[in-house]
Amino acid sequence: MAQAPANSYCHRGGTEPLLGATIPEHFAAMAARFPDHEAIISVHQQRRLCYADLAVAAAQLARGLIGIGFGKGDRIGIWSTNNIEWLQLQLATASIGALLVNINPAYRPRELAYALQRSEVQGLVVIPAFRSSDYVAMLLELLPELLDAKAAHELHSEDFPQLRHIVVYDPAAPEKTRRPHPGFLTWAELLGTGTTVSGETLQEITASLDRDDPINIQYTSGTTGFPKAVVLTHHNILNNAWFSAQAMHFTEQDRLCVPVPFYHCFGMVLANLLCLSVGACIVVPCEHFDPQAVLEAVERERCSAIHGVPTMFIALLEHPRFGSTDFASMRTGIMAGAPCPPALLQRVMRDIHCPEILVGYGETEASPLTHLTTRDDSPQRRTETVGRNLPHQEVKVIDTETGRSVVQGAVGEICFRGYHIMQGYYRDTDATAQAIDARGWLHSGDLGSMDGDGYVQITGRLKDMIIRGGENIYPREIEDVIYANPGVAEVAVFGVPDEFYGEQVMAWVQLHAGEQISEAELRDFCKDGLAHFKIPAYIRFVDEFPMTVTGKLQKFRMREIAIKEMQQGSSQPGT
Repeated sequence: MAQAPANSYCHRGGTEPLLGATIPEHFAAMAARFPDHEAIISVHQQRRLCYADLAVAAAQLARGLIGIGFGKGDRIGIWSTNNIEWLQLQLATASIGALLVNINPAYRPRELAYALQRSEVQGLVVIPAFRSSDYVAMLLELLPELLDAKAAHELHSEDFPQLRHIVVYDPAAPEKTRRPHPGFLTWAELLGTGTTVSGETLQEITASLDRDDPINIQYTSGTTGFPKAVVLTHHNILNNAWFSAQAMHFTEQDRLCVPVPFYHCFGMVLANLLCLSVGACIVVPCEHFDPQAVLEAVERERCSAIHGVPTMFIALLEHPRFGSTDFASMRTGIMAGAPCPPALLQRVMRDIHCPEILVGYGETEASPLTHLTTRDDSPQRRTETVGRNLPHQEVKVIDTETGRSVVQGAVGEICFRGYHIMQGYYRDTDATAQAIDARGWLHSGDLGSMDGDGYVQITGRLKDMIIRGGENIYPREIEDVIYANPGVAEVAVFGVPDEFYGEQVMAWVQLHAGEQISEAELRDFCKDGLAHFKIPAYIRFVDEFPMTVTGKLQKFRMREIAIKEMQQGSSQPGT
């Protein structure tokens, strides 16, 4: 009798047990073990701290937070670009049991107001400005009470009743930052209040914390509508960071270049916390991604690893200074945050001297990493899959209609369960119940398949799947084929409405500088790798894409623009 095909389910144990410490406990152990090792180098601030100095600075800041009345369970927002003070606050809030609320520095007043109100933020730490964003002016727009307050401790707002303190600091000179208006507290004043709090008091508070206490609120990317507030614990993110470090074979000798934003899980967990979990060094090349600054930092600081989303690696490879950069010190890193084209991965392995570069996959609600390739995987698995789930995690692939596990090799929705799953969305039980089912499975909304060894291939988002004349089409497959064309720098594929087929395939394509390819030539190129119904009916050549701050392509915006153009009659399908 023939054996029934196996279901798409994989659980990984592990030779190493889960860490049972809180973040401050684990960091204290690293600081004691590697006191003189460099912990963070901020190139744009021209500053560097060893582990002992970082521990002292974080403790001083934690005492300051206690001094102005913050403690366990309070919510403290950070609205800033990448800098040393961001990391200090990450450690300080963890030490007192407060929840660090990560706020996107690209937010405008309306988005900021939503984040502050949604998470009931009680304290906000902010930089004065960055580029065209005047954060002080935006806060005054939302909180005119800041102009009327006679002192920083007198802030009261009807629109933001929970908000008690706003601390401002200039990354160029944190302790010399001037108060912009009476309602603000300066960084120096915050640190000064810490002199009234003893080290013993801080130690007692830290010792009272539990690994399962919530410690962080991350906002999902919010590709449509407003983002949700994801609540994560010490146990969630510390273990995710540590097991990711083990997969990368990271040690205290490694130096990680971090061009990804700290406010995102990629930066805060898979960069900052990953390095701190093993005693490695965080290298911050710039406040906000700048390819030239990244290239210079990699060479000058002799980085051994780099993280980034695909668009960041493309920007590095395309930069005029790329050819003269010395990458001899490089070894590994993680490419994640968006689909990673195999051709791009191969270029990074060869040209950026990262033979051990890994592909990661996950989501904020999962702390964030669920899958990672390894340096020992076959070339095919390293370039065509997102690897297997990390140790102590479960994953399954289900039929979107029945909820039952599909057979190996079949496409379905990917679901996760384990230590890494969020506590839920902050004070939103309905949304939490929609994301995490009664059996504890987090539903990702991503489509993919699993092979017999647990390796997963991502085919696209459940909402991104194109249904053309009854055929299910997965954009990722088409993107990989188009990206293999040597003239193509980046591509995004999505569906647009069609009266006859229901949907048609559209591709937005960015070419390398100086390249010229016609629509007909690109369609001919696709014929060898795609069935006829998958070849894009619409091709648009673009100079840039709508993106989030973290470098994720916003297909919903491309679709909106394309539909508007089609309605105006400016787009016609190819033949």
